[in-house]
Amino acid sequence: MTVVRSRSVRPSVVVLLVSLYFAQGLPYGFFTTALPVVLRQSGYSLVAISATGVLFLPWALKFLWAPWVDRVGTRKRWVVSMQIGTAAVALALAWVDLDASMTPLFVGIALVNVFAATQDVATDGITVTALDAHGRGLGNGIQVGAYRLGMIAGGGGLLWVYSFASWRALFVVMAVLVLLTTIPAMLMRHTPPSAPDGGRAASPIAWWTRLTRPGVLALIAVVAAYKFGNSMGSAVLGPFLSDQGLSVRQIALLDGAVSSGAALAGAALGGLLAFRLGRLTALTVGGVAQSVALIAFVAAAADVGGIGMIVVATVGEHVCGGIATVAVFALMMDSAEKSFAGTDYTLLASAVVVTQGVAGFAAGIVGDAFGYVALYSSATVLSALGCVVMLRGLRAGWGPARLREVLTPLPAH
Repeated sequence: MTVVRSRSVRPSVVVLLVSLYFAQGLPYGFFTTALPVVLRQSGYSLVAISATGVLFLPWALKFLWAPWVDRVGTRKRWVVSMQIGTAAVALALAWVDLDASMTPLFVGIALVNVFAATQDVATDGITVTALDAHGRGLGNGIQVGAYRLGMIAGGGGLLWVYSFASWRALFVVMAVLVLLTTIPAMLMRHTPPSAPDGGRAASPIAWWTRLTRPGVLALIAVVAAYKFGNSMGSAVLGPFLSDQGLSVRQIALLDGAVSSGAALAGAALGGLLAFRLGRLTALTVGGVAQSVALIAFVAAAADVGGIGMIVVATVGEHVCGGIATVAVFALMMDSAEKSFAGTDYTLLASAVVVTQGVAGFAAGIVGDAFGYVALYSSATVLSALGCVVMLRGLRAGWGPARLREVLTPLPAH
């Protein structure tokens, strides 16, 4: 399998990207969706559950080692080795008595996040170099759709396994799925990064040079504003469903099987909008949609509409969040230079992770102190304001100069 630049997304690239982004989402979905439900039912507070977000610090700090992934060795080698490491940790956790202590689980989460975050740098580098500006919208639709399917499989799917089996079965299934998604990467031909200097550019401060490029900090600011409100709402989805009286199996069904189609629809629609109508239109639709979706959570939290409103809110979050995420990710990849593809995109992705972490902790504080109605009302307002900040900032010329060519609708081919 060879990764090449093309005006369209080739089938071989589609298979590769689907497998790699699914593999990222699988453990992340379990640790962020299923685990909070288990912890909530074990008596943990929303603040305590939110505090476990520190275990995802590798996703925020991956920009520190991104230059090495970009400039040393091959991306294939990085991807395969990191996925094998993830599967090994999952198998190790399968043989640990987690009922006696949760400490090994938290250590395992931290290790898996190191491996997955590093794999993500290499995968994003492959994606940026494999797709041109025209194909990137659809490529990001594939990225977000596959990642969210992985999250759903890891969250809803593995939570369903846990509901009638054991920790051991859960982690064995996780390891097998990760190994299966490694096959397309193993079949890919070596794709050495663009490192004409032999890797000498991979210095400890190479990321700082990339961060201080004109317009990068401004782009980070508008992306953070755009994502903050929606991240507040989605951060406590599992505990919210649990507190509404849904069983573990009901949550697994709703946040898994039912939402899988919604996630795919959102990613596909977001990719189509970015591909056909341009980034600004996609960002506008996504920003408005994710804000409207949060209103349904306000109603559900206020006991309006019963289980029907809960379903509408959950499905709406997956659809609308998918549209917005694809639009943002396409914009982020547009700003990356191909010779530093992984590093440039990773800096922005790390900012998104930090934003999600801060938003999640804020959600825990507001939720514990004032309840879910106040939490989701705040998230709705912040999401709407973030959309305004993003659109005004981009129209005012904020961001790297590379964005200028994609902020108008691209012609169809």
